[in-house]
Amino acid sequence: MDSFSLLCTGALLAGGLYWFVCVLGPAEQKGKRATDLSGGSISAEKVQDNYKQYWSFFRRPKEIETAEKVPDFVDTFYNLVTDIYEWGWGQSFHFSPSIPGKSHHEATRLHEEMAVDLIQAGPGDRVLDVGCGVGGPMRAIAAHSRANVVGITINDYQVNRARLHNKKAGLDSLCEVVCGNFLNMPFPDNSFDGAYSIEATCHAPKLEQVYAEIFRVLKPGALYVSYEWVTTDKYRSDDPEHVEVIQGIERGDALPGLRSHTDIAETARKVGFVVVKERDLAKPPAQPWWSRLKMGRIAYWRNHIVVTVLAALGIAPKGTVDVHEMLFKTADYLTRGGDSGIFSPMHMILCRKPHDSDDDHVQTWVSWVGDDKLDNENKNTSSFLVSGTFYFLFS
Repeated sequence: MDSFSLLCTGALLAGGLYWFVCVLGPAEQKGKRATDLSGGSISAEKVQDNYKQYWSFFRRPKEIETAEKVPDFVDTFYNLVTDIYEWGWGQSFHFSPSIPGKSHHEATRLHEEMAVDLIQAGPGDRVLDVGCGVGGPMRAIAAHSRANVVGITINDYQVNRARLHNKKAGLDSLCEVVCGNFLNMPFPDNSFDGAYSIEATCHAPKLEQVYAEIFRVLKPGALYVSYEWVTTDKYRSDDPEHVEVIQGIERGDALPGLRSHTDIAETARKVGFVVVKERDLAKPPAQPWWSRLKMGRIAYWRNHIVVTVLAALGIAPKGTVDVHEMLFKTADYLTRGGDSGIFSPMHMILCRKPHDSDDDHVQTWVSWVGDDKLDNENKNTSSFLVSGTFYFLFS
């Protein structure tokens, strides 16, 4: 082979490698790079040991059912997965329904904006993001509503990442991030005008504990919306395949145990909330939220090759390959849960903290939300318009 052919072959291989790793690589082209993968706050030499520690929690299941053990359990998980999530998925660590004609990024942003529209937050309001991760939803919500958003996450590494992203986005004046446990938040009573949680409170050992804390810090009359991970009415605890899928989701996502859809409103009422409306946003006419996982299989194998090579070269910490493989297996369980309809990551509940001795006002407000004013364009909490399709949240 002459030198020109060798040069062309080399250029083709280099171009192919660049396309394979860079063009098809990160979920956000200017986000986390594969060469920067780390173990969060865990030192590189301890990543594999912490991965083994994470799995050891499941050999002692009673320990992940207590408030004392959950912080370590969840913190370890997010140290292990945060960089991989950012690199392979993006800065918003949650799902959203697929929307025809919209990219995954656009669908995610609309799903986040809907949350702040539901709680009717606007400029000057102080809003709490319960379990904010690296702040993807926070930034979308702050930019959309111009509200002041305060996020709380238990993971110190995520706090630093969120602050960095907030500054890069020019939103650090509207976005504040606090490191803390949402079971015992460092905020005074009655200090927020609204709150939301997007697929975050599933990490709480007891939903009642986190809902009670959110209730405490909200001002009377304020709204709270949550997208919850739940088993649906199609789940059968006596079906071995159903049990396998749900346990696979729990193990791969640091969950003390998935809750039934019937538990959510009951728990909210128990701590004092008035439940305004409740709906599974994954149900038709919504498009499958798990389609992105199915389409990402080729990307997984590409990313897995990259991670394996980087770990072999000592660029990525030892143990990163194990974490990446765990997430791929979890993606399969999530896909099976979506396909079978036994699992939803977006069971929406909208609640209101009542004013003291103001039952008449509460009943009037709830009746207004549920009545025939769905088509009133000024009541943007009643419907969601995407690509010409009405998603009736309160039908």
